[in-house]
Amino acid sequence: MLILLDVDGVMVPANSWKKPEFHDDGFAVFSSKSASALQKIITETGATILLTTSHKAKYDIAEWQHIFELRGIKVKRINSLLSNSLEINRKDEILNWYQSKHKPTESFVIIDDDKILNELPSKLKNNLVLTSSNVGLTDELAEHAISILKKSALNLV
Repeated sequence: MLILLDVDGVMVPANSWKKPEFHDDGFAVFSSKSASALQKIITETGATILLTTSHKAKYDIAEWQHIFELRGIKVKRINSLLSNSLEINRKDEILNWYQSKHKPTESFVIIDDDKILNELPSKLKNNLVLTSSNVGLTDELAEHAISILKKSALNLV
């Protein structure tokens, strides 16, 4: 099982009136509620993370693993989409991943706040959990993500 994960607006709520806090590692502090919700998804499904965030190329995989660990998130494996050197939008990045790299035998969920993802084809949009950018990932959205992962896993059997 795989979580395609954005960070800004998902793990780090974007509140224009409040300057984000930064951890000792130089990366923004995750919302404790969002971190707890993500950990719930990982614990219940065993899912790994595929980073879709615009920050994905700023750190290598070991650094990302450390960033998540420092924020209390235990995940077995983290990968990321390739660097977005063409600066295409998130929808097209995910479509490119799906068409070229995705294993149809693996269930996945997309957790993001980018409303352009509403334009995904229905086969992908059915796997979308859209967060509110100023709230981030919540327990309710985590439950929805878990149900998507489990439902699509059953459909693959």
